[in-house]
This record gives sequence, structure tokens and C-alpha cells, in this order.
Amino acid sequence: MNFVRWALSTTKKLFPLVFLARLMSRAARKVSFLVHWFQFNVEWGTDNPEFFDHQLDLHYQWTRTGNSLPMERGVHSSMALVGGGNTLDLACGDGFFTNYFYALRSKSVVGVDFDPVAIRQAKKNVILSNVNFILGDIRKDIPDGPFDNIVWDAAIEHFTETEIKALVARIKEVMAPEGILSGYTVTEAEHGHKHLHQHEYEFHDKEDLLRFFEPHFRNVHVYETVFPNRTNLYFYATDGKLPLRSDRHLILER
Repeated sequence: MNFVRWALSTTKKLFPLVFLARLMSRAARKVSFLVHWFQFNVEWGTDNPEFFDHQLDLHYQWTRTGNSLPMERGVHSSMALVGGGNTLDLACGDGFFTNYFYALRSKSVVGVDFDPVAIRQAKKNVILSNVNFILGDIRKDIPDGPFDNIVWDAAIEHFTETEIKALVARIKEVMAPEGILSGYTVTEAEHGHKHLHQHEYEFHDKEDLLRFFEPHFRNVHVYETVFPNRTNLYFYATDGKLPLRSDRHLILER
């Protein structure tokens, strides 16, 4: 190893290796951008698939639009994780957030989705050995747990009001005593049309979302972020400490 470092150090003094490395990386990113642009238009140009390949965000959408929403979603739920606990990712889709945001800080992670194509892709993207993806409809196939962390990201709006109520009750059943539910959804658009045709129920505001959690959890935190084309709602629900009220944070309020 020391020889390799010496060789690299010596070569860098003789040749512009850093410049060449950066040039190659920049070229690779441009090629990746074009390839993912093509994939995005093939998949989303005429229809809305059941799940979104979030590699499109990394390699195309983020560069094109500057919209950091997908990363915001991952950070939100990762802030709630009880480190070293068991995590359940409901309607995990392609497993992007499961793999890149939850796995490292969890003892084990189970991702569930009803789309076999999404599950196959999620399994191909596994990074750590503590991740397991299973095919199932969360209306009837939520594992028994107990889970310290349950994530329901960009999926609660895919169910009817009746289904949401039943799902929240089932989530509470499989959650550890001070476990936490976290997730993301979107408010209804001002123009009156749904953001995606797969959405069954889009929420009016923070209070509308809160009413589904209040009967089951002692502590709930709902907040919003506003982007040019949507208003996002994030939630934490628990009988224990809320993430921003825990000993992981120092807060001064006046």
C-alpha cells in the first residue's frame, strides 16, 4: 500500500493525473445524464409507472432541475431512525431510500412492495447484507415485527381514507413500544387535479394528515416544505420522543 501511494504521488508530480481524472469524471457524468434522460423519457414520457427509479434523480433530474426533494425525503426519515434498531420500509419501490438512507444505521431493514418489478430492481441495488426485500401488498402483508422504525414514504396517498385508517392501526400493532413512524406525502394541488393518477387521497393540509395519526399516537409532528410545483408534508408519529425533541438535539426556544 505504501508503494502504491508513493507511485501515485510520484506520478502526480510528473503528469497531470488530477486534471485527467476530473476530465474523465466530468465526461462520465455527461454520458450518464444522457442515458438517464433517455430512460426518463421512455418511462415517463407517456405514462406514470407504478414506481420511480430514483437513480434518475441522481443522474438526471437533480442536475436538470436543481430540485433536492428526493434527498430531502431520505434525510427526513433517516433523522428519525433509532440507531441499531429494526426498520420496516413500507411500499419501498426501487429500494433507493432503503439502501442509501436506512440500512447503514439499522440492525436490519425489511422493504415491502407489491410491484414485482420494483422488488427485483431493489434486490439488484442492495449494498449491505442487513437489507431484505419482500413482495407483498401492505394492506395485508405487513410483517409482524416488532419494528423500532417504520417508514411510509411517498405512499400513504396511494390509499383510500378507509385503507389509511386501517394501515395506521396495523402499523401501531407491529411497532415497538417507543418506535417511530416517519414519512412523506404531498398536499392536493391548487388546480384540483391529482399529482399522479395512482393517488387515491391527497391531503388538504397538515391538519388533514394529523387526524389519521392522532387516535393512535401520543406525539405527532407534521411539517411542510414548499417547492415550486408542490407542497410536501412530512410526519413523525410515536409514543416515545419525537426526533427533534430527543437528546440528540439542543434546542433554544424563546
